[in-house]
Amino acid sequence: MTTYRVGRVVTPDDVLENAWIQVDGADIRAFGRRSEGMPADGKRPEDLGNVTVVPGFVDIHTHGGGGSTYSTTDPEEARKVAAFHAEHGTTTTMASLVTATLDDLVEQTACLAELITDGVIAGVHLEGPFLSEARCGAHEPSLLRPPLKDDVAKVLSDAVKMVTIAPELENGLDAIRQVVDAGAVAALGHTDATYEQMVAGADAGATVATHLFNGMRPFHHRDPGPVGAALNDERLLLEVINDGMHLDPQVVRVALAAAGVNRIALITDAMMATGMPNGRYHIGSLEVDVTDGLATLAHGSHSIAGSTLTMDVAFRNAVQAGTSLVDASRMASTTPAQAFGWYDVGSIETGKRADLVLLDDEYTVQKVMRAGSWLD
Repeated sequence: MTTYRVGRVVTPDDVLENAWIQVDGADIRAFGRRSEGMPADGKRPEDLGNVTVVPGFVDIHTHGGGGSTYSTTDPEEARKVAAFHAEHGTTTTMASLVTATLDDLVEQTACLAELITDGVIAGVHLEGPFLSEARCGAHEPSLLRPPLKDDVAKVLSDAVKMVTIAPELENGLDAIRQVVDAGAVAALGHTDATYEQMVAGADAGATVATHLFNGMRPFHHRDPGPVGAALNDERLLLEVINDGMHLDPQVVRVALAAAGVNRIALITDAMMATGMPNGRYHIGSLEVDVTDGLATLAHGSHSIAGSTLTMDVAFRNAVQAGTSLVDASRMASTTPAQAFGWYDVGSIETGKRADLVLLDDEYTVQKVMRAGSWLD
């Protein structure tokens, strides 16, 4: 058991200044303000300096990073992705797979299941292939398909925790029910749906909107479409890519004003080029050019193809835009964790897993703890 002196601790409801936090094994034992007393356990506290301690980030949508991808059958490559994002404070992550053949998705999921067993990742997110061709973005159009019952059944497994579906597709609503009945989360995204079709998707059991605004028919004041439905429907968690490229910061403010921090999850949607130099990379079977952090398809539409974002930057962008530390932590950790029932992570509370991120005055990561152990 170790007690740490820190600058401040961000809890679900407050920022404790001149604080301490105590870790017992893999769990948070206690925390508080030093002015209110510290544990008298006979051990000298370890001084970590004037750092801000926030809960480990929870990223429910990421494809790769550090030059590696989750769309692989090599578990060591997938582990490199998780390790890269852990360096940036992501202690709980979902491995997202882009559109591929059903057989390839089954093989990739089987590979990632090993990482779930080892506690490296929390689950697999199938972002394709059940998407609208009109809004497919960086997904290979020729591999898209309607979510027919047998095809959905083929790719589902215990490892799959979320599936993105365009609700307007043939069998879309039944597929949403099928995913939910299997114990996974159904997400609505890469969709050209009307407002009514999006609501029907939520009625069928969907609870997430995949990267709000992106991969969706745009909002119009006479045709609110999927964006308007997602903002209005309190049943939907809204993924937001807060990199300043996918969304203008003022659009993020609009989403916050409409939905609030309890319905918004900051995500990265990061691809393999995250943390890498400019150059040509790939996402699934598609080639991607990365210039100054912006990833775009190398051919055809040249649309944005994932991000090069990390969760610490998404968090920092939120705070620098005026979001409080408490609210930024909620969007980066608590809200996504609660949405998936991961109640042992996502916030600094007694008894929860000791997943901690130490930030300096500019909100840059200094150290990361996962399950009570400092990462190298």
